[in-house]
Amino acid sequence: MMPNDDDPRLRLRLFFAGGAMIGPGKADLLAAIRDTGSISAAGRAMSMSYKRAWSLVDEMNGAFREPLVDSARGGARGGGASLTETGLAVLTHYRALEAKSREAGTGEIAAIASLLRDTSDET
Repeated sequence: MMPNDDDPRLRLRLFFAGGAMIGPGKADLLAAIRDTGSISAAGRAMSMSYKRAWSLVDEMNGAFREPLVDSARGGARGGGASLTETGLAVLTHYRALEAKSREAGTGEIAAIASLLRDTSDET
């Protein structure tokens, strides 16, 4: 179920030793690469330049023991990209952690939201 814009959202970002990090943007990029088979198409779908998308892929590939994305240059065969087994595992574990965090935090999020000032009359 997708939250509407008025619903509180929980955004999870994991920081690891050595500066490695994965958060919602990188997870969304991995999912888009999985779905489109292309780094450039994934970047376009996220309103991101190819250079930025490639930079994030390169950063993720360098942070893990094995690359998360396997890519082939364009040319006669057209190139493309796909998630490796490790990439799929990272994405799957990250999405599961997001879901568990949302579920576990529902009560606290609602309690914090109930303490917000009412802005429904403000325009």
